[in-house]
Amino acid sequence: MCLGIPGQIIEITDITNKLATVDVSGVKRQVNIACIVDEEHPPESCIGDWVLVHVGFAMNRINEKDAKETLQLLQEMAELMVDY
Repeated sequence: MCLGIPGQIIEITDITNKLATVDVSGVKRQVNIACIVDEEHPPESCIGDWVLVHVGFAMNRINEKDAKETLQLLQEMAELMVDY
């Protein structure tokens, strides 16, 4: 099973290599954004976008509502695992 974790792009760190800093529940990670950029949506315009991150790549954009709901569900699952 693959799991994409929602995160918000907060900084473009390397336009040439399409790298950005993504905040995932307060944890900042460098990810590759090559899968979500094109001529209509260049790297510079990605700041603030919510994305699904999988193995260091932003796989696609998602809306903020879905991102927050998913993060809440993941938090609830983590809490259940602690009680298990």
